[in-house]
Amino acid sequence: MRYFYNLSMNKYPAIFLLITIFFPGCSGPGEQNGKTVFRYNEAANITTLDPAFARDQAIIWATNQLFNGLVQLNDNLEIMPCIAHSWEIGDSGTSYIFHLRSDVFFHDNPAFLNSTGRKVTANDFVFSLNRILDPTVASPGAWIFNWIKYENGKPAFTTLDDSTLIIKLNRPFPPFLSLLTMQYCSVVPKEALDFYKSDFRRHPVGTGPFQFKMWQEGVKLVLLKNQRYFETREGKSLPYLDAVSITFVADKQSALLEFIKGNTDFLSGLDPAYKDELLTPDGTLQKKYSGKLHLITQNYLNTEYLGFVLNQGGPAAQKNLVRNRSVRKAINIAFDRGKMIQYLRNNIGTPGLQGITPKGLPSFDSTAIFNAYDPDRAKNLLAEAGYPDGKGLDPIVLTSTADYLDICKYIQHQVQKIGINLRIEISPPAAVKEMKAIANLPFFRASWIADYPDAENYLSMFYSRNFCPKGPNYTHFSNPEFDQLYEKSLSTLNDSIRFSLYRKMDRIIMEEVPVVILYYDQVLRFTQLDIEGLGINPMNLLTLKYVTKNHLNHHRQEK
Repeated sequence: MRYFYNLSMNKYPAIFLLITIFFPGCSGPGEQNGKTVFRYNEAANITTLDPAFARDQAIIWATNQLFNGLVQLNDNLEIMPCIAHSWEIGDSGTSYIFHLRSDVFFHDNPAFLNSTGRKVTANDFVFSLNRILDPTVASPGAWIFNWIKYENGKPAFTTLDDSTLIIKLNRPFPPFLSLLTMQYCSVVPKEALDFYKSDFRRHPVGTGPFQFKMWQEGVKLVLLKNQRYFETREGKSLPYLDAVSITFVADKQSALLEFIKGNTDFLSGLDPAYKDELLTPDGTLQKKYSGKLHLITQNYLNTEYLGFVLNQGGPAAQKNLVRNRSVRKAINIAFDRGKMIQYLRNNIGTPGLQGITPKGLPSFDSTAIFNAYDPDRAKNLLAEAGYPDGKGLDPIVLTSTADYLDICKYIQHQVQKIGINLRIEISPPAAVKEMKAIANLPFFRASWIADYPDAENYLSMFYSRNFCPKGPNYTHFSNPEFDQLYEKSLSTLNDSIRFSLYRKMDRIIMEEVPVVILYYDQVLRFTQLDIEGLGINPMNLLTLKYVTKNHLNHHRQEK
């Protein structure tokens, strides 16, 4: 559905004046009135700028420019200092002591006395983290504090002084620091929440490299450089840009045209609407854009898969089929993932020959091949299950969204060769999400994008205590050996030993086949030639504080 906005100078004079001052047009390489502006389009729209609700990529990208937390990730997924300049972990992994910088200030805002942002203290983090757990806030990020210890009925977020924060866990959880890099854990000022109340979603106040200027929902969001930002690089204050401008054009062909015309600086991802326009069949930039655009790629912590619900959901005949491990194994090896990636995704992505843990995590084992294409073995598995050449096998229904219809049809054609009658049912994304959450889709297509860079994030999908709807175990997989290894990994602080446990769990999953791994995704970033310092990372986190625009280089390319 497309939305049209009737904007007029009379109805929105302040907004149009602001847009005219900072963004007088779409011409030129992005230097407007002497200011460098990074421009990108967000087709998915943005519903809030409150980090407590940063549950999808569109919100995460925007709030990452506005807010900071205790720690942050670099492009290698290493945990780096942010507002906390150092920390110690004690009590066998259950106590975290953070030492805060003394030069971090909230953005200037009318919520503060004299509209001047004040210095951040440890108490601000106590307030912000408690807010995530407040049931009246209903933050979707409350789960990240499942391991928090409670003292006198309160979460164990305490301070020693203005610059020292203590967090205690009720048991060790090695990925905890990774959880703290999520936008949910951003520091927010109590004054701004009291001042704006529920309208904080559109009047965000943080400490980030950019600060909020204006937002006409569905039209444009403008962020300006935070002149008092605390981080530096090579002795120079960050950020380098003067502003960020985000538009919300839903039509992807229109967004592509704006990018090709040079009216936006950045395009992300591989969309069927433009993949063949920009990419050759082997995944390289089309020749006509060589020397005009940059393409950078990176492993993406996103595993695309098909899931079987193993103990409930759907018609009885369907349940019986997907519960048959030999049938699941036959489907798993009956299609060629390499050709699927080559022909349907322009070679963008890695065939899912390993386990649920994606390429890009340190525990990923490239030598463990579980899902190699073997149609003869698939036929034998069907025979072992009592369905030689598929005889007597009822149709199996695979539920998906329209975005993945081409991949589902490819698998349908491939498994038909061994005698499996696969039917595809297309449903709206919201319906698929709802039915998957209550285990009411016996066979479904899904993806898992990492919330934090640790394989535990993926393996938790198969822990028996995480059955949906209370947890992310959408397949209702249950295996005592897996559970034992999972619980052991939670108390194992040594990375190499924990990674070994992760690989054992991955092997169990692939032997039992509650999921069929399709592929491990890749991050794609297309930029204009004058954009430098954007970077790329396996979490696909957009970080703009290091970006510069080399206008001299741009003009040289235009001549």
